Amino acid sequence: MDSLLTEVDHVAIAVRDIDAAIAWYAETLGARVVHREEVLSDGVVEALIKVGDSYIQLLTPLRDDSTVATFLERRGEGLHHVGYRVRNCAEALAAVKATGARVLDEVPRPGSRGTTIAFVHPKSSFGTLIELVEESAQTPATTRS
Repeated sequence: MDSLLTEVDHVAIAVRDIDAAIAWYAETLGARVVHREEVLSDGVVEALIKVGDSYIQLLTPLRDDSTVATFLERRGEGLHHVGYRVRNCAEALAAVKATGARVLDEVPRPGSRGTTIAFVHPKSSFGTLIELVEESAQTPATTRS
């Protein structure tokens, strides 16, 4: 079987204060935000910092009922999930489901930056929440900061 994964899209880090996290990355590592977006469907604000062909995704909750808010409450700040690029999210999700793995999304859905995404449950992936990310032809490499 060929790998469903083409590369690492992002490493997501849950933070309580996204502006403080952005400032830390800028002041300490010289890293700059290349994209910032409110993802209302997930109840989060994200800031993407470009690292090579991948991103560090800083996430903070917009609402107390978001999964990131729950994560912060239970575990505190830190690594939330890893996003892997796939050629076709629907095909990758179907292949994952065919192995019997648990998924959080039964069908792919819109993600930030115009991507298509689906999540694999961490109980099926050795404790790591995995996001499958399909970039569209229109997915911007960088946008507003």
